[in-house]
Amino acid sequence: MAEMVPAWVTNDTAEGTEPEGDAIRMLNTLQTNASYLEQVKRERGDPQAQLEAMQGFLERSGLKVEDLDRLNIIHVTGTKGKGSACAFTECILRSYGLKTGFYSSPHLVQVRERIRINGQPISKDLFNKYFWLVYNRLEETKDPVHASMPAYFRFLTIMAFHVFLQEKVDLAVVEVGIGGTYDCTNIIRAPVVCGVSSLGIDHTSILGDTLEKIAWQKGGIFKPGVPAFTVAQPERPLEVLRERAQERKCPLYLCPELDDFEEGCRALELGLAGAHQRSNAALALQLARMWLQRRGCQALGELKEVPPSTELVGRPVPVAPAFQLTDAMIQGLRDTEWLGRTQVLSHGPVTWYLDGAHTTSSIQACVRWFRQAALNQDKPHDGSEVRVLLFNATGDRDTAALLKLLVPCHFDYAVFCPNFMEVSVANNADQQNFNVTLENALTRCLENQRTWTTLLEEKVGQDPWLPSPLWVGGLLQPAPTRGSLLLVPPAPRPLNSPALVFPCLAQALQWVAQGRDPHLAAPTASGAHPHPAASSGAVLLREAAVVHVLVTGSLHLVGGALRLLDPALSQ
Repeated sequence: MAEMVPAWVTNDTAEGTEPEGDAIRMLNTLQTNASYLEQVKRERGDPQAQLEAMQGFLERSGLKVEDLDRLNIIHVTGTKGKGSACAFTECILRSYGLKTGFYSSPHLVQVRERIRINGQPISKDLFNKYFWLVYNRLEETKDPVHASMPAYFRFLTIMAFHVFLQEKVDLAVVEVGIGGTYDCTNIIRAPVVCGVSSLGIDHTSILGDTLEKIAWQKGGIFKPGVPAFTVAQPERPLEVLRERAQERKCPLYLCPELDDFEEGCRALELGLAGAHQRSNAALALQLARMWLQRRGCQALGELKEVPPSTELVGRPVPVAPAFQLTDAMIQGLRDTEWLGRTQVLSHGPVTWYLDGAHTTSSIQACVRWFRQAALNQDKPHDGSEVRVLLFNATGDRDTAALLKLLVPCHFDYAVFCPNFMEVSVANNADQQNFNVTLENALTRCLENQRTWTTLLEEKVGQDPWLPSPLWVGGLLQPAPTRGSLLLVPPAPRPLNSPALVFPCLAQALQWVAQGRDPHLAAPTASGAHPHPAASSGAVLLREAAVVHVLVTGSLHLVGGALRLLDPALSQ
């Protein structure tokens, strides 16, 4: 998701080659989330104008669209899991010894995360070098007709192309920002292969309010003669993808289930936790295999096709065959890392579960993962376990719908805070955000607090998140053996969860940890929360044998938490 500038941002202020240059600070002046999204809305009626504007910026920076053909691009869109699918794909191909580029959004801790080479964010020196190279060229080419600078996300996209070309990567995995048709990455004209991860409802003001409209937008990345793959989708959106592929003369295939690769051998080990990652891994296998095949790299490993176990008759989109996995593919799936997605940090008695889920379907997947992971932890003999929810949501999302899905986790406390790491951010260059004020963010948190309290009063104790079969063309549904593993009975806990609002992440995390996490300072008396539940809760949190904390609702919230919980990420 291409949210441009997080409500908190990082202090990775690269020293510029300009006398007073600060690449990160200058980058932040280019655009903020709200104004970029408004720009997308204005231009969506004329996608050609948007792509032509992007092409103009690219050419002013010294590149032509044809130059991007040399990057051997894998272009990936979707609503849920597209970043994870990209991460799996990049790691698989890196396991073959290829030099990989990877462009993604948003970043969690440092903006350099968006542009990676061989799985690692580019260095501060490289970021600084290419930022000023692109920025100065755009400044030098300004004239009365071309007086503007590209927006934050457009600028980083152009910069990524420069990095990948000049650093001579063998391939670039490029994640779409928002949608597909109107996204600035869609100036790519000749990718090697395209992918569409699971579809869901998000960014409705830009992409539309139905899955069919969103599918139409996502299908905009299809290119003539370029194979594309998608995962199991609801019937009608899948039909829209098929129609878009036909319009664009693009061969489209459904990915077989990961189960089809495991027949007759042991289960594949994935570096990313959660059952929902299996479809992302299945998409990555097809993307990587097709890239290897089209680039003539069969010698890198035998690609022996295996007949699929799934019935193919009557499908509107053909199912790609499963195939014999190579050692590099197996290793790539196992070694994949992707911060802030189903991530667990065990810090003594406090275990943090971090997942940037922010749509109803991704929250459902997050809840299944959290309950399974928390239940697998050893239970304290005295039963003193405390569960805490740390939540925030941004944009036009239906927060009540998201929170309702979290109620069955039976949290002892729900904590709401803005994505600001500290109350005062004036001295931190990358915490500048020009469209999110503390007052507005706290108002949203107070609304979330009231919503949570109302949901508990209504005793919404059912489990609406439990998996239901997903039908594609009336034929494809998840394997029943895998689905049954997710049916975790609700814990015998009362639905009583005091809700607290803190002004920033640091204070929220400190209250939850109560000095028991070595990375966090103990809460100070002067910063004590006035609510009576905060003082009684502090006692419980200090005395509990184990504390399980789920941090979710926003990737930017998760990013800020990671920065505080794992300071090494900021180096």
